[in-house]
Amino acid sequence: QVQLVESGGGLVQAGGSLRLSCAASGIILSINDMGWYRQAPGKQRELVATVTSAGNTNYLESVKGRFTISRDNAKRTVYLQMNNLQPEDTAVYYCAAEIERLFSRVDYWGQGTQVTVSS
Repeated sequence: QVQLVESGGGLVQAGGSLRLSCAASGIILSINDMGWYRQAPGKQRELVATVTSAGNTNYLESVKGRFTISRDNAKRTVYLQMNNLQPEDTAVYYCAAEIERLFSRVDYWGQGTQVTVSS
């Protein structure tokens, strides 16, 4: 059983910061790409940022320069540092990971954590 458990969401004023964490647990051979997605009310889920196992990153254009994704492979954890948050960043944030198991490669998702930015 593989699980992704997120933490770090909450309520913050515009211009503030939050740090999201997502830890993978279970029988895992290795983790390939890890990433963060978000879904605002009435909108489709969108990719916010990804990081490969080698540390290469990719960002949604609107968060470049404000968000930083990183990972700790030893801890099987991915982070999202969010600075200068704006009301339009309000959404449920989900982590995702492509995980190699004994006989399969599977995409797993976290349960989601709410981020609310007040103006």
